[in-house]
Amino acid sequence: MKKFLQSCTAITAVFSFATASVAQEPLKELGKGEGALSIVAWAGYIERGETDKNYDWVTKFEADTGCKVTVKTAATSDEMVALMNEGGFDLVTASGDASLRLVAGKRVQPINTDLIPSWKTVDEHLQNAAWHTVNGVHYGVPYVWGPNVLMYNTEAFKDQAPTSWKVVFEEMTLPDGKSNKGRVQAYDGPIYVADAALYLMKHKPELGIKDPYELNEDQYKAALDLLRGQRQLVGRYWHDAMIQIDDFKNEGVVASGSWPFQVNLMKSEGAKIASTFPEEGVTGWADTTMLHVDSEHPNCAYMWMEHSLSPKVQGDVSAWFGANPSVGAACKGNELLTDEGCATNGYNDFDKIKFWKTPTSKCESQGECVPYHRWVSDYIGVIGGR
Repeated sequence: MKKFLQSCTAITAVFSFATASVAQEPLKELGKGEGALSIVAWAGYIERGETDKNYDWVTKFEADTGCKVTVKTAATSDEMVALMNEGGFDLVTASGDASLRLVAGKRVQPINTDLIPSWKTVDEHLQNAAWHTVNGVHYGVPYVWGPNVLMYNTEAFKDQAPTSWKVVFEEMTLPDGKSNKGRVQAYDGPIYVADAALYLMKHKPELGIKDPYELNEDQYKAALDLLRGQRQLVGRYWHDAMIQIDDFKNEGVVASGSWPFQVNLMKSEGAKIASTFPEEGVTGWADTTMLHVDSEHPNCAYMWMEHSLSPKVQGDVSAWFGANPSVGAACKGNELLTDEGCATNGYNDFDKIKFWKTPTSKCESQGECVPYHRWVSDYIGVIGGR
């Protein structure tokens, strides 16, 4: 909780100096690598074979470029924004609920796509995506994307996949005859308010929610009320993927929103775990590799961005994390992902996912919406039982 509060304080600071200034000029040409590269990343995004020797897309890059890679793992988007605000990093793998905050806060710089030959291979869905493109200027390179799935214990559900997010939002008896109270989890990032809103879109259509990230006061209040009710069920709020895995293994947790990374890792170890897309749909993330405005190693950073778009790296990351590549060529011929991997990971479900984005007061679906700083402060209250 302490780390969460620190992150939220940093987010407020970022918003305080956001301006609509003209973008700075991107790098004009590449020079020699500086010998080092520091990346803020989600768990499992930058692997060098330490967990599994088959998954290593760092070692060869270092050998080819001379750029020694160091990684700082962040557990939430708010933590990523806080770290980039502090400085000292070159790149960040930012999700859509962080990327535009980084642009507004002048923490990242525009990208010269001419210096990234593989840019032309990026899926058209993603090349001009709103979470990294502002007024036609690109502020990053698409990495991978995927859904926030409902992960569940197959023994507790008697091999019957739950069809609704109701199992984590409302008290009920599960197929094993026990209550879900104390046996479910929720994500501890403020963006989780959108998951509650997505649930309400189906179960309370009279609220008129059109976009789970664009909520008026009444819609927002309804989402908070649902989350306060959920607080009575949640045994622990999670943000650390490895701790969530431990909770499913050892603490009796049987259902939660999660990433395919946790699902795949536990299944590979023989755990009684599966995942599903509930009837209400899912939120999701499309992550962008973004360059810090004060990067000390911009040449190595550009080399990494090009490296990150190779079909081999895209396929390996997608196989390891349970994600989908931003380069379609990665879906075929990758030994780790296999030719069926993209379909398994939901590559064809792009249009079904409500991708994370930063809530703002000026919104497209209605006149005025509740901005993100309110989501931050109010979600702290929800977690604290208020």
